Amino acid sequence: MSRAAEHPKGAAAGGRPGPAAPAGRGRPRSAAADSAIIEAVLRLIEDGASIGELTMEGIARAAGVGKATVYRRWSGKSALLLDVMRSLDVPGPPPGGDSVRDDLVALLEFLRRRGLAKRGSALLRTLVSHVQTQPELWAEYHDTVVRARREALLGVLRRGVASGEIRADRDLEVLADLFVGPMLSRALLHEWKELPEGLSADIVDTVLEGVRPTADTAG
Repeated sequence: MSRAAEHPKGAAAGGRPGPAAPAGRGRPRSAAADSAIIEAVLRLIEDGASIGELTMEGIARAAGVGKATVYRRWSGKSALLLDVMRSLDVPGPPPGGDSVRDDLVALLEFLRRRGLAKRGSALLRTLVSHVQTQPELWAEYHDTVVRARREALLGVLRRGVASGEIRADRDLEVLADLFVGPMLSRALLHEWKELPEGLSADIVDTVLEGVRPTADTAG
């Protein structure tokens, strides 16, 4: 599957700009140059370039900008690749708020589809594999992307406790892991396992059955 197929035109960089320029220093950053540089990296990888073969000079040539233009935005290749990976990220669905179960299913379905996209995209696999080998970059990606998804999940679980749909005597951090763990295990650790339709609902219903208040725990 091509990147164009996965990400509609105009969202090939996820609709996300590059990192903001420091205020009050030099000329304003050009959004067009940011997009051209990120697109150049994506195009080079799609054309078969490995991460090791990418250079800031080569990226600048492919983007049609000067090397200094690239270095004004990113201190080096790893920082640039982190923003390239962020550009491919798609925001998760906002909780609808009508049903805790449905919100949990929607959040897990987002993870399932991301897992399928990663399996079908050599581009995404290449970028994720590189960033995961760089502890500082992976921590920054986690802080700026993964943490927001985690907070959305915890927010739904807190609402479930408040509404009496989830037992209040359970650690919500552990409970969050129980919901996302099976999906992440299949998507990342056991890529030969299927991610079928209905898996998200099956996981949510199985966990909810175990954490639903009973006569002994209610009140």
